[in-house]
Amino acid sequence: METVKFVLINPTSPTWRAPEAGRPRGRRVFRFSMLSSLQTAAAMPAWVKTRIVDEDIEPIDFDTDADLIGISFMTYNAPRAYQIADRFRQQGKTVIFGGFHPTFLPDEAIEHADSICIGEAEYNVPRMMGDFAAGRLQRFYRSELVDLAGLPVPNRDLIRRQAYITPDVLQATRGCPNGCKFCSIAAFHRRTIRTRPVEQVIEELNGLGRHVVFMDDNIIGDRDYAVELFSAMIPLRKKWFSQCGIGIAYDEELLGLAHRSGCRGLFIGFESLSQESLNNWRKDGARARDYVRLVHKLHEIGIGVYAGFVFGSDRDTPRVFATTLEFLREARLDALQATRLTPFPGTPLFDEMDRKGRIFDKNWSHYDFFNVVFEPRHMSPETLDRGTAWVLRQFYSRRRVAQRLWQELGYLDPTAFIRVVVPLNLGYRQRLAGNGTFERGRKFALPARYTPHPKALPHPGESSSTH
Repeated sequence: METVKFVLINPTSPTWRAPEAGRPRGRRVFRFSMLSSLQTAAAMPAWVKTRIVDEDIEPIDFDTDADLIGISFMTYNAPRAYQIADRFRQQGKTVIFGGFHPTFLPDEAIEHADSICIGEAEYNVPRMMGDFAAGRLQRFYRSELVDLAGLPVPNRDLIRRQAYITPDVLQATRGCPNGCKFCSIAAFHRRTIRTRPVEQVIEELNGLGRHVVFMDDNIIGDRDYAVELFSAMIPLRKKWFSQCGIGIAYDEELLGLAHRSGCRGLFIGFESLSQESLNNWRKDGARARDYVRLVHKLHEIGIGVYAGFVFGSDRDTPRVFATTLEFLREARLDALQATRLTPFPGTPLFDEMDRKGRIFDKNWSHYDFFNVVFEPRHMSPETLDRGTAWVLRQFYSRRRVAQRLWQELGYLDPTAFIRVVVPLNLGYRQRLAGNGTFERGRKFALPARYTPHPKALPHPGESSSTH
């Protein structure tokens, strides 16, 4: 078979687009090592030569001699992906799409491409490559959920290793059994969780460095599997990071095994302090009243907590921002991702809000957590926007970052502190100052009838020290 040259492009926003090769913007702590693209490349037939282009790292070469152009993207990058595709197609190139957005809106995406990979890539791309080589490429290729047993190990030399937080990123599971209404991950994986054979995960880990990141959506989603995996990892003496639900802190055996196997930090989606909101979103197993105690429990064992919160539920009023900031102080969270609720296409939340006419903005580039695209129930879009920015402004003020880092020296493993927590806090300060969040947060006014704990309020002069 004649060699096919394939370029797989990952578009990004203008804010983070590299102006030239080797000069990425922003800190690498926010850049993971392109695992989905690496896995796509690993699934290619031997006669396909794949090159991965990450716009965070290098600009696109529109004069490439590639035979086939692939573009993988999420919703907020759809306009950029369409722009890239249109330009290549005007030059006579064949373009295929993959990723979350083309999977959920294939009829929209096909207007800008020759073929769409719907669902995961591993089963689709060998067929797509074969059909392309034979001159019979179809418009749509739909994949069943991939069996993770026997997946090829990706070639990490296809990326510029030093540009990412670590090249040693892998998956043991895919998907999540929870059915959160706003979650596109759950929708993409059809609200299931699949597992790789533990021995295959261990084999891959043996070929990686000491510090690894599991890009699992919920690494404890299958508890029995997690127990088996963590137990098998203990002799490897790795230090690892991943994401999961707060349920790990309820489970003494699972938490102990996670720590013994090398877990030193977790991203945990708390989402809300309102139990009503959690229930409405179908956030299974989350009990907001336990959050503070459970975070302290994770800290006691030496695991850092990078918290995710979503503002804008139908239970949220303007008081939610000060209440959440107070909780962040009490729980001593190590890093924060606070976002505006975003109804992504393909999710039950999008369908529900669209049906009720609450979505007023379908410019996909605004579906980046930085913009409000729907009508909140108990506040204006402007209040939701500025309130979210205010929480981030306060959490990542100089004083709070300094206090937080000083406290964390007492309970965090040096690996988590040096490699993750410090870069995340400094990286967020840089990012939020650069993208206008600090300035937007300055314009938020606390509700007149709400008086939060004194320590939750900025000290005199703090607003001027935020930058």
